Amino acid sequence: MTDISSASSPGNTAVRSFNELPLSPAMQATLQQLGYMTMTEIQAASLPVTLAGHDLIAQAKTGSGKTAAFALALLNNLNPQRFAVQAMVLCPTRELADQVTQELRRLARAAGNIKILTLCGGSTMRPQIASLEHGAHIVVGTPGRIMDHMERGTLDLAALNTLVLDEADRMLDMGFVDDIAYVAKRCPAARQTLLFSATYPDGIARLARQFMRDPQEVKLAEQHEASKIRQRFYKIGNEQRLQAVGILLRHYRPVSTLAFCNTKQQCRSLLEVLHAQGIKALTLNGDMEQRERDQVLIQFANRSCSVLVATDVAARGLDIAQLEAVINVDVTPDPEVHVHRIGRTGRADQDGWALSLCGPTDRQRIITIAQMMRIAPEWHELGELKDEDESPLVPPMVTLQILGGRKEKIRAGDVLGALTGDAGYTREQIGKITVTDFSTYVAVMRDIAVDAVRKLSAGKVKGKTVKVRAL
Repeated sequence: MTDISSASSPGNTAVRSFNELPLSPAMQATLQQLGYMTMTEIQAASLPVTLAGHDLIAQAKTGSGKTAAFALALLNNLNPQRFAVQAMVLCPTRELADQVTQELRRLARAAGNIKILTLCGGSTMRPQIASLEHGAHIVVGTPGRIMDHMERGTLDLAALNTLVLDEADRMLDMGFVDDIAYVAKRCPAARQTLLFSATYPDGIARLARQFMRDPQEVKLAEQHEASKIRQRFYKIGNEQRLQAVGILLRHYRPVSTLAFCNTKQQCRSLLEVLHAQGIKALTLNGDMEQRERDQVLIQFANRSCSVLVATDVAARGLDIAQLEAVINVDVTPDPEVHVHRIGRTGRADQDGWALSLCGPTDRQRIITIAQMMRIAPEWHELGELKDEDESPLVPPMVTLQILGGRKEKIRAGDVLGALTGDAGYTREQIGKITVTDFSTYVAVMRDIAVDAVRKLSAGKVKGKTVKVRAL
């Protein structure tokens, strides 16, 4: 295994501009149109390796530009004229698979008619089988569903030349190790394998040894700009833990907060406490149906829910654009997981708070985290905090669900048109619009929600009367 982590160290003369890469003129033009000018660290360190055809193990967090890092290599290996599955991306969750598919579609514009399919659980098999029969170039999916298709004989991988494992550490955590091994062993031996992982547990090396050929390694130390993520550690008694979350929320007043617990039971207990305090919170857990999970994520991402309570497993593959705060309700025993948790906030040019509640038994965990992050923990007492503002913490938006989605040919523009046209609202009063197969979700400002339900129900979307309710 060749370690080339130095390729990303500061001051290194690694390639930083996309024009220096051996990509087709059409792909270069697409990158420019999409605003890809300078490579991120992970792209600069890994693309020269992957475009040269080597297998790769790359350590990089969500939001670092890793999708483009493997997408460009995968598209470079593709023959658009050949209607067969030539590339496959395995992801831990349906949410991540959807994000990867969207990014691939944007980057594949240059190559003409590239067909990309998402194959995940939570959706019925029949439409997926029909789509595969029509031919696809790239499949993106979760290991369990990919395995189902392989066992049924509906997914033929004879032409596969690139296999990508995205967020491999999360897939290991979720117990997919046997599924991944099953899939990888049935892919052609003469292929390129790219493995991306936010952390580097022992299982990754074991996985790599099973089915990678002399992989090169790129490791980027996960660094967050000190000014972007402000970490504070609060000393508490264990009996104060759940009530303390409400105190933090009322003091800091973030619009969106991701609260991490170590167990599903703790998530349920915290949810009860927050609801009793009048705070709009939702939870994610592995027992939810996909439709319920989708609704929770849509409400959180569009700012109509203040707090999302989750375990690390439930939050896998989650990437929320604007997240003001992460609260570690329970301190994780794994310092790499702590870094990954707090890295969800302070994205792009935004600031974020990372607030950790530390009982007497958590002190050693904090010392380990501080040593790994090379920080001196900033300790505070819960008693310092005041409810700065007596008004309740209410999310700014409300989500409206319209019955009818992609299957009825509804697009986001149709809903926006109905709200800004006949209903008479301004663009600023409308938030994120998400279209799924059978429903469309639109966030509207809280003060117009009741009126918007009435006007949409009385009017028409795409010439049809629709059923609307506020979630």
